[in-house]
This record gives sequence, C-alpha cells and structure tokens, in this order.
Amino acid sequence: MNPSSNLHKTVTTILNFLQNCKTSTQLNQIQAQLILQNLSSNTNIAPHFITTCQSLGLLDTALQFYTHLEKPHVFICNTLIQTFCRHKLHKDSIFLYTHMNKNSIWPNKYTFPFVLKSFADVRDIVRGSCVHCQVVKMGYDCDVYVMNSLLNLYGSCGDMVLCERVFDEMPERDVVSWTAMISGYREARRFDDALVAFEQMQYAGVVPNRVTMVNALSACASFGAIEMGVWIHDFIRRNEWELDVKLGTCLVDMYGKCGKVQEGLTVFESMAEKNVFTWNALLKGFALAESGQQAVWWFCRMQETGIKPDVITLISVLCACVHSGLEQLGKCIFSSIIVGKYEFSPNVKHYACMIDLLARSGSLEHALKVMEALPIEPTVSMWGAFLAGCRTHGRVELSELAAWKLVELAPDNSAYYIMLSNIYAETSRWSDVEKVRMLMKERGLQKDLGSSSLELDPQLVQDLLA
Repeated sequence: MNPSSNLHKTVTTILNFLQNCKTSTQLNQIQAQLILQNLSSNTNIAPHFITTCQSLGLLDTALQFYTHLEKPHVFICNTLIQTFCRHKLHKDSIFLYTHMNKNSIWPNKYTFPFVLKSFADVRDIVRGSCVHCQVVKMGYDCDVYVMNSLLNLYGSCGDMVLCERVFDEMPERDVVSWTAMISGYREARRFDDALVAFEQMQYAGVVPNRVTMVNALSACASFGAIEMGVWIHDFIRRNEWELDVKLGTCLVDMYGKCGKVQEGLTVFESMAEKNVFTWNALLKGFALAESGQQAVWWFCRMQETGIKPDVITLISVLCACVHSGLEQLGKCIFSSIIVGKYEFSPNVKHYACMIDLLARSGSLEHALKVMEALPIEPTVSMWGAFLAGCRTHGRVELSELAAWKLVELAPDNSAYYIMLSNIYAETSRWSDVEKVRMLMKERGLQKDLGSSSLELDPQLVQDLLA
C-alpha cells in the first residue's frame, strides 16, 4: 500500500477522533497516538488538536504538548498564540513567543499581530518595544497589519509620541491605522487631537468604519464638539448604517454630554436594542441637564423593561436628584441601595451624591452623621459638597470644620486655605485669618488670600459621572 495513502488514512482517523473527543481521557489517548504515529508536528492535525483542547478547557495541555517538541512548525506556534490571545490568555501567548525565539523558530507576519495584541492588553510597552525591534530587523515594518498592531500597542500604553512616529513612517495606512490613532488620542485624553486625526482621515479619502465612529463620538462627547458629533450622526443616516447598541449608545452619550439631551432621547427611542450602558448614557444626560424628574421617570421605565441597574445607573439618578432638588426621591433611591435592592453595595460616589443632596437641602447635621458613619474616610468631594451646603445655608461653624478637613486632606491646594480665610474674614476673626496666612507661608503656598473667591461644588456632578 502507498505510504502517502496510509498517512492520509491515519490523519483522517485522528481528525475524526478529535471531532468526537469529549473528555480529557480521550484527548490523552489521541495525544499518545500522535506521538506513536510521529504526527506531533503535523500541521493538518495541530489546529484541530488545539481547538479540541480549547473546547475542553485544556489549552495548557496543548501548550505543554507543543513546547516539548524539539522544534514545532511556526504555523502551529502561530495557531496557539492566536488562540491564547483571543481567549485573553496573554501570559501564555507571550511565553510561547519567547519560547519560539529561544528555539530559533522564526516568527513571521502572522505571528506579530497577535503577540503585539497580547503586549498591548497587558500594557507591557517595554517588551512590546523589543518585538518592534524584531519586526524592523525581519523587514515586516512594511506590512500594514503588523504596523497597525504596533499602533495599537503604543496607543494602548499611552505613548502617543511613539505611536505618531510609527504612523508617520508607515508606507501604507488603512482605516484600522487611522482608527488606532484616534483611539490612542482618546485614551490619552487628547480629544482635540483625536478629532483632528478624524478630519485628516476624511481628507486622506479613507472611509471610516463603525469602530472609527465609536471612538470619534467618544472624543466629541468628552470635548464638547457637538458640530462634529452631529456630522457623524448625519453620516450614519446618509449611509443607512444600522444603529446597533454600541454606535447608538455613543450617540446618546455624545448628545447628553454636549447638552442636547432631547436629541439623545430621540436616538435612544429609535434604537431597536438597548443595554444597561445605553440606559446609563441617557440617565447621565438627564443628570448633566439637571432634569431630575425625567431621569427618575426613565429610571423606573428601565426597571420595567427588565434591565438591571448597575453602579453607574444609580450614581446618574442620584446626581439628577441632587441637581434638581429632589431630596425625598434621592433619599428613597439611596435607601433602596442600602437595604440591598440591587446587586451591589453603595460605593464612595453614591455616598458623595447623598451628602451633596443633604447639604444642598440644608440637612447638614444629617450629612455630617452620614460622613461620620462611613466605612471609609470622607473624600475631598464629600467635604467640598458639605462646605458648599454650609456656605449656602450660613452655617459658619460647620463651614469652618469642613474647610479645615479640606486643608488636612489636600494640604497643597491653596484654594482651601483661601476659603478658610474667607470664612474667618466674614466673621471678623482677623487673628485667625493671619494664622491661615502664616500656615500657607510655612507650606510654601504663595497665592494672595485677598484676591480669590472660590466655588467648590460645580464640578462635582462631572466628577461623579466621569
């Protein structure tokens, strides 16, 4: 009988066994046959063996099996690396890449994108840069897929200088390249640069995809670029893109953060599918617009539709209650978290909302009791909200207490010393004013006490919803 025919028959038999393999015992028997039949390095069998290991939750078996071979084929190594990367087993992906280099198994252009993705996801820019060196040495710096992976690495690690350098040196750029730049700028909170890159992409004649638009809309939301956000929305409509959950949610978020909550509501109501993030984006918009009644109404509607609120949902609704003066509703919502109605306990932001709500309404003793009973040390935001309430309601003694707490928590922030000095000056306590002045001088804070006024509270809602 023809040896090649025998080999084909054996391979086919093993592939059938792999297809029907249901247990680790069966897998071990197949593994034994691969060794006996000298088929451990067979590139037809390897992908199926790896897939079977994956389905049984035994990828470590595949890793041990192939790394114990004298020199597994690069195709097998690539298949393993891709599988590890897709399942977020980045440690194994990186280990195998290191193993390849130690054993002179030279990577190719199919190896690098997934290895670089693993380094990007674990934010390891140092070893990722070493891979970059190997990419250049092996001549793969002209491959757009490899270079896009490098852009993702540097962008994910926040090094936009290197990211820009790689981008500028690329002989070819596609939509993924531009999107990686926009995403990197957005992650680095360089929202204006993200939008400039988005415009340059249009001039270059590169058509954006959904991922591009999600990142551009996020930059618009954070930068307040409503005109660009509206243009993107028009582009989506002109091209008759389906408004899926991710894209729709970004539009709702963009309109809400840019002060166009009703436009966001229109998008929200047009969406066929919504998730908790979509609802949260809508509720954040109402909170920023200080539309407490609407926020509470839609919060109730959310629960009626069967969507479970999460931590962010309750922060958004509480913020809306705070800034709309809905004290009783806010108290009821906060109490529902305390008694365990939801699958989480209140966190520091929930408590900050509650303290702000009580302070604004004048329930200052109650707010102070809440802070004293906290399982953690009250934060600067909490004392800032409390101080703002004390000032509004003319409670000098409590204002003094809060201002001193802020000085203790942030001793390098001159604004809190100024507020404390102003409190003393308003009650003609000039000796105390001088004490604060001397304390500032001792701590090297130079700002003139008499030239500044301070509003502690306006940024609290933005901080809570960030």
